[in-house]
Amino acid sequence: MAGLLTAEEVFEKAREAAAAATGPDERALQIDYAALAAQIKAALGDRKVARVHFNRFLPEGYEDQGRFNLLVLTSGKVLYDIVIGDSYFRYDVVSASDLDKVQVIDAVWENRERRQEEPFLSLRLMHGDETHLLLALSDDERASLLAFADAVTAARHPER
Repeated sequence: MAGLLTAEEVFEKAREAAAAATGPDERALQIDYAALAAQIKAALGDRKVARVHFNRFLPEGYEDQGRFNLLVLTSGKVLYDIVIGDSYFRYDVVSASDLDKVQVIDAVWENRERRQEEPFLSLRLMHGDETHLLLALSDDERASLLAFADAVTAARHPER
């Protein structure tokens, strides 16, 4: 994602992701988009956003909280993990410098529904007993995740 984004632009991308987050067997998301725009604006304020990654599927442990999430890295090196659902909005905030560990996992998982193995890429951002997960199951998601990993790494450990 090139250039810096505003809270309004992050909202527009979240609106697009909300439509994509509904599977063919699921009821469409029932989001109050005016309220969501206000919530994202209140959370991010005037911060400029350097990177955004959307998890099309919620990571394990988030299931009861929403339908999808996005992770935001601001130009000020602040990380937001935002969970969005029908009537749910939550976000965690942590400074990139406060992360204890950044872990990239490139592996294969067993998709029991399709009876096949599928590649995935995950980025785990850990601090204390909290973990924020970014997932990639397709090539375009993989590129987004790797760019996010590069941005977080540069924010935590800039080359001198």
